[in-house]
Amino acid sequence: MSSDLNAILEPGMLVRHPDQPQWGTGQVQSNIGGRITVNFPDEGKVVIDGRFVTLTPVFDPS
Repeated sequence: MSSDLNAILEPGMLVRHPDQPQWGTGQVQSNIGGRITVNFPDEGKVVIDGRFVTLTPVFDPS
C-alpha cells in the first residue's frame, strides 16, 4: 500500500521508483486521481498507480 506522500507530487518534481532504481531520477508530468505519469531518463514515460507504489521524492538530484 502506498502512503499519502504521492498526493504531494506535482508536475516538475523529481522522483525515483523504489522498485526500479535503474530507471534513474524521473520528472513528474501529471498526478491525476492517483495515476502519476513520470518521465524517466532510462525508461521513458511511465504511468504509475499511486495506490500500489509510493514514489520517492528527490530534492537534491546530484
